Amino acid sequence: MERHTKPSGSLISFFSNKVKQNGGINLAQGIPGFPPPEKLINILLSHSTNGFHQYAPGNGDAGLLNLLTARYSKEIDLTNNNFLIVQGATEALNLIIIYLKQFIGKSFTIMAFDPAYESYKNLPALYGCKFVPFQLAEDGSFDPEKLREAIRENDVKLLFYCTPGNPYGKVFSKEETETLLKISRDEDFFIAVDAVYRDLYFTKKPYLPLEHFNHRLFYVNSFSKMLSITGWRIGYLIAHQSHMPRIRAIHDYTGLCASHLYQRAIADYLLDDRCGKPYTEILRVTLAKNYNTLKLALTEAGFTIPNADGGYFVWAKLPNGFTDGFEVAMDLYGEQKVATIPGEHFSDTSIGYLRFNIARPTEEIIEAGNRIKRFFEKRCSS
Repeated sequence: MERHTKPSGSLISFFSNKVKQNGGINLAQGIPGFPPPEKLINILLSHSTNGFHQYAPGNGDAGLLNLLTARYSKEIDLTNNNFLIVQGATEALNLIIIYLKQFIGKSFTIMAFDPAYESYKNLPALYGCKFVPFQLAEDGSFDPEKLREAIRENDVKLLFYCTPGNPYGKVFSKEETETLLKISRDEDFFIAVDAVYRDLYFTKKPYLPLEHFNHRLFYVNSFSKMLSITGWRIGYLIAHQSHMPRIRAIHDYTGLCASHLYQRAIADYLLDDRCGKPYTEILRVTLAKNYNTLKLALTEAGFTIPNADGGYFVWAKLPNGFTDGFEVAMDLYGEQKVATIPGEHFSDTSIGYLRFNIARPTEEIIEAGNRIKRFFEKRCSS
């Protein structure tokens, strides 16, 4: 059918643009449906009339660097020289790949857990590198020996992992994380920890291996999700002192610097408001409520939902009798004006899955759940 013709570009852009152009409920793109903290906006407005409109220092605003150093030094001995402020976490991922290609001296293989965030899958090819997924078990666990074998067979030199994850909100346990670090030491490869959802857990705060920080470990984070400012594009990279000088040199010619105005506004806000904890705690409670609300509605519609404990999304297996996530997503939007993302965007083995964004107002999640149930009730009764 013509309406089931797949686009050539990103499915996230494709389905999100449907809502932007024709209306509906956007559970497709990971855009927060919440305003940023009011205090942060007031600080931004004040700074916008008092300077900070020119280039920031390439490594980042001194105030923001000092704040980050103080925050992370509670867990590990770091200095400002271990940090680089970048244009969102995506720039940090790019810098890691570019740097390691120079450091290793050739193209290499990158691995991520399947289903994988789109940047993990698609960035490697831009730099002449190979991407290989590693399938998680149905319960979200992984077999260390099978992982070790896959890393050896594919000569993997970089592993990306996100905790909580995207599209599947798995939170890696301390034991799992330390297992990954041990395999990294044994097999001599690098790990990039993507922690953009670290503060958006539902029950237990994710474990991050900062106490084991070494030259094999890169740490990526941003303020986009924790403060609902995805358009500001302010993130940061933590790297070992042996890597950072060259990474900064690459950044000078590819990104130059992140917005000084936004960096300074974030730094002053965090200093003035307990590092953003009041806002993030409210957001975390809302996301957990939305997750449970949509999970219940999807379960009642026949979906199977693997356990997750954080992040922006519900990862859901289609009800029995439905096998093509793209077709379902097209029909769901066409009939009920609810946009979601087919699982195939994140994994070749997840054609029968959909990803739903829960970072929306709760009343919107409730309405979306009702529309989804109506859609499947109608399909199952016809």
